[in-house]
Amino acid sequence: MTTIKDIAKAAGVSITTVSRALNGYSDVNEKTRQKIMDIAKQLNYSPNTLARGLVMNKSKTIGLLVSGLTRESAKDNFTFEVLAGVNEYVSEVDYDMVLFSTTSTKQREKTYTQLCRERRVDGAILQGIRTDDPYLHEVVESEIPCVLIDIPIESKTVGYVTTDNVLGAKKAVRHLIELGHKRIAMINGYEYAFVSEQRVKGFKEALIEAGLPVREYWIANGAFREEIAEREALRLLQQYPEITAFFCASDLMALGVIKAVKQLGKRVPDDVAVIGYDDIILASYSSPALSTIAQDKFAMGYEAAKLLIDMLEGNAQSHVKILETELKIRGSTVKKDG
Repeated sequence: MTTIKDIAKAAGVSITTVSRALNGYSDVNEKTRQKIMDIAKQLNYSPNTLARGLVMNKSKTIGLLVSGLTRESAKDNFTFEVLAGVNEYVSEVDYDMVLFSTTSTKQREKTYTQLCRERRVDGAILQGIRTDDPYLHEVVESEIPCVLIDIPIESKTVGYVTTDNVLGAKKAVRHLIELGHKRIAMINGYEYAFVSEQRVKGFKEALIEAGLPVREYWIANGAFREEIAEREALRLLQQYPEITAFFCASDLMALGVIKAVKQLGKRVPDDVAVIGYDDIILASYSSPALSTIAQDKFAMGYEAAKLLIDMLEGNAQSHVKILETELKIRGSTVKKDG
């Protein structure tokens, strides 16, 4: 295996010069650098990235820290699509990615900084983390750069990528109102999710703008889980049979609501219209196909990786990236003609 020593010998320079040339230091004469690079290529020299990381204190590796990666979460595919987006950008710029899965128990055993140092990552992307999460406070205090997905915190070392959740929710509710619905309920996620806070805000604003009352008792938390949403929708429909539409803060919960409506012998969308949020793969396969607010989850991962690497390399113009959403109208809100 070729070492730096071999290159130094062939080039007739010191080992230090070779090391500094290969690591991009500016104090090496351009002609010398080119000569060293050419010899390194001829000798098939491949640097040990870990060893180089120890010298440079940069590993060219970022961490993707995921919370809530469970068997159930596999159904909505959200994390996978974000992961695919991160992976795409990382491979384009010759970085590596390490996946950490975290739970609150794990977080009590090891700090965020310890985790990043142990796994030798230069920075991290956080996905699926709750606003009451012990890591969140730590991440903001840490010197290690990080990008949050869907949590809007910004500092000199922290950036975030999100979609306009207030506007997304408004698009969904306006769609229901345009169809003539006046008695609209909402199944939200849980209180410690920033997206839940934003989506319920959009829900209420759309009702107020249309001159409709906001009934707090028609808003339930489904914890982003299908069976809890189904249970809550059953309860609401039995207590308030006058409800004609549901806006759900996730597609998975919307699928639970459709089940609840059918269980009561009612039809979607004739008796009760249902709209979700995310546009997961299952949305277009449900029966009826689910109307939803689509967000580009792959782009969220891609943009988060781009933002983090720009921050690491000192190229970030801004620490914030807000992506668009799109209303997808399908059979769960609109009746077929005839």
